[in-house]
Amino acid sequence: MASKQSEAVKAHWAASRAGSQSSVDQEASDHGWAVLTTEPRGVDYLSVEELPAVWVVPHGAAADRVLLCLHGGGFISGSMYSHRKMFGHLAKAAGVRALVVDYRLAPAYTHPAPVDDTTAAYEWLLDQGFAAERIAITGDSVGGALAITTQLRARERGLPLPAAAMPFSPAVDFEATGTSYDTNRDRDAFFHRDLVRGLAAMFLGADGDPRDPLVNPLYGDLSALGPIYIQVGGDEVLLDDAHQLAAAAEKAGVEVRLDVFPDMQHTFQMAAGRAPEADDAIGRMAAWVRPHLGLPDLPDLPDLGLTDLGLTDLGLTD
Repeated sequence: MASKQSEAVKAHWAASRAGSQSSVDQEASDHGWAVLTTEPRGVDYLSVEELPAVWVVPHGAAADRVLLCLHGGGFISGSMYSHRKMFGHLAKAAGVRALVVDYRLAPAYTHPAPVDDTTAAYEWLLDQGFAAERIAITGDSVGGALAITTQLRARERGLPLPAAAMPFSPAVDFEATGTSYDTNRDRDAFFHRDLVRGLAAMFLGADGDPRDPLVNPLYGDLSALGPIYIQVGGDEVLLDDAHQLAAAAEKAGVEVRLDVFPDMQHTFQMAAGRAPEADDAIGRMAAWVRPHLGLPDLPDLPDLGLTDLGLTDLGLTD
């Protein structure tokens, strides 16, 4: 059974479904996401002049290792501001810096604008002197898809590939063919087949192909990618997206780990610092990525600030 704190994620999605519209108030969307996540202590945020991005710098973090963080939002919403705190928890737990980037959104911009922007951010990191083997890419939802497609685009451009990727709740199948759209239909608080196909229509534009490998990496050549760690909620209609991505990567010879979290909603990790399931997931990602970035294993799971101030007032503690 989901914890009381994780029910806040479900309530967020239910409210989003009730008020969903074709147009998105970006500021309201950012606030709605960000309120789910506590502010991680001991983390500084620095604007980047050259990119629409923010550096997340935990105190004492390794300066030469970095997470490239790609936000979700169905390609129509989300930003570095909505997701910076969640990625802050992950960076702090892993003991590395993180670069949280923005990319152009639909309907004003369609494919391949997002993957071009995230690839440009990856190339910028390389130009700053970060070695590819010291970079890991992570992202939630469509950001999880971008964590893979950015690598495919980078390889097209002759760039070295990063050490690892951590997509969570990845949205890769924009034809919405998975059987979990049916089996989890009554458990997922927000997503359903028609909604995903509608988002795809906005993101792809009139001429886009949902089977383009830079849209759906299931149709891409995943060979030679670094190890991939996928997390997904057991109640998501996108559950099969995660299974399909894991299967495709394994078939291509890629090392894959897939963790399914029972009773969890889409991107439940946004409750980092509040919900034990989110903190568990963040801790697993941090412990997994450190050796892939050449850092020693964590002795045990870190304190992710579950007792941060304000939880009682928000009614989110037991």
